[in-house]
Amino acid sequence: MAMAKQVVLTKEGLQKLEDELTELRSVKRKEIAEKIKVALSFGDLSENSEYDEAKNEQAIIEARIADIEVMLKNVKVIDEDELSNENIHIGSKVEVRVTNPTTGNNSVANYKIVGSNEADPLSGNISDESLVGKSLLGHSIGDKIEIEVPAGVMEYEVLTISK
Repeated sequence: MAMAKQVVLTKEGLQKLEDELTELRSVKRKEIAEKIKVALSFGDLSENSEYDEAKNEQAIIEARIADIEVMLKNVKVIDEDELSNENIHIGSKVEVRVTNPTTGNNSVANYKIVGSNEADPLSGNISDESLVGKSLLGHSIGDKIEIEVPAGVMEYEVLTISK
């Protein structure tokens, strides 16, 4: 059997995962059980779409519970208090200047480098496995890194690093 991949999370990410698991186990399971009970009262299961839908929803929830349980068994929590601001690492908040060498246009972006399970690019949380996240790891303030992204090669200059 293959070893499960280690899951890297911040303290906030771990709390969110634990909260989701609690919600799924205590609330969602009961909701689905009630839906199945109601659908069973309709009689003939061979033509009962409500029953089929409830059973599918149950399978999805049970699969998610199993996924979270596996993640929690293989979790490594990043203690952000023990990390320095010298280099970029998982848990770092960084401010970078992004320059398009072709056009000369630049902008400033703020990111937090997180494990892949916490990634949410729209809120600025980028995965340590993403193109940009992986390329920024280990760099210091003032470093300039060229990263090939879908829009082309961009230059990222590290302006600040914080916890």
